[in-house]
Amino acid sequence: MSDFFLHSFNALGHGLIGYAVPFLFVLTIVVFFHELGHFLVARWAGVKVLTFSLGFGPELIGFNDRHGTRWKISAIPLGGYVKFFGDESEASTPSAETLSAMTAEERAGSFHHKKVGPRAAIVAAGPIANFILGALIFAGMALYYGKPSTIARVDGLVAEGAAAAAGFKVGDVVVQIDGTAIESFNDMQRVVVMNGGSQLVFRVKRDGEIVSLNATPKLQERKDQFGNRQKVGVLGVEHKAQFGEAATTPVGVVEALKIGIDQVWFIIASTFKFLGSLFVGHGNPQDVSGVLGIAKMSGQAASAGFQFVINLCAVLSVSIGLLNLFPIPLLDGGHLMFYAAEVLRGRPLSERTQEMGFRIGLGLVLMLMVFATYNDILRFAAS
Repeated sequence: MSDFFLHSFNALGHGLIGYAVPFLFVLTIVVFFHELGHFLVARWAGVKVLTFSLGFGPELIGFNDRHGTRWKISAIPLGGYVKFFGDESEASTPSAETLSAMTAEERAGSFHHKKVGPRAAIVAAGPIANFILGALIFAGMALYYGKPSTIARVDGLVAEGAAAAAGFKVGDVVVQIDGTAIESFNDMQRVVVMNGGSQLVFRVKRDGEIVSLNATPKLQERKDQFGNRQKVGVLGVEHKAQFGEAATTPVGVVEALKIGIDQVWFIIASTFKFLGSLFVGHGNPQDVSGVLGIAKMSGQAASAGFQFVINLCAVLSVSIGLLNLFPIPLLDGGHLMFYAAEVLRGRPLSERTQEMGFRIGLGLVLMLMVFATYNDILRFAAS
């Protein structure tokens, strides 16, 4: 057992050398836009912003802008925060004693003296900024590279595969899966890969007619281009590009934005489906990744090219935005949950209740981080 963990940490240390720079590049972009969302809406709402920090801990470098906000880069580059006037900590926890001693002028710029609506808007702006960033990156990539246009046609069937068992025939063209329009073979692959073990309703075009077929992609372990083992859904169909078929087609700005939004929604829907599968016991908890896993993916993306790094930025931005909306105290979603309770009660929750909530939230976040890091170490050892 000791040899196993020694090998794990040796592999981890060796890998981190090549992963640190791309990881920090990706994380910094995602965190910056998240905090910028909070910052911009706070300024719009008339809240005084004391600090805009990339990272935690001691300040490395910084400056003050003309509004009195301290912009800084801190020593621990694993996140960031915006601190408002009236906050007692980076987690935006208030102090009743401090708030009650404020003058009328100070209250006008205090985050905690704003009505629930502006406070909720400021908190929600961070995750929303992450979704916008993700959509813009996906849209930009569609504008630059075009969209996949290879028709979702079945050119061959794998014996005893899910498609053959469901009644697919060579020549079928998939046009819809579970109500989602399919415009290319890539669209079909994207849905199938994320739904191993789940029954899907396919609508296919066959001899000019639309036929409905129920198929359950088999969950199989595959290696990606970097050698990472992943369990993915496999339908068991073959596709062969025919002469003259374009792999991609150019798109305009409007269509690119639609593609970007669709990509964001697909990540959100896939995340909830994964969480649902964990809840009912069908999902694999070992698929949960943490900071080390993201660092590894960043390094691998960097080795494949800048396009992959930017794509990872988009995926990570959406994922972090969604995670922050979970109703866990300490996260943005936890603040929104407290504000919802405030609206229902007609007054804020007590300081003690909020403090207890933040402690519980911190405990949950730490447990998730430990669990995810353990998974990451196991994956490093296996690679």
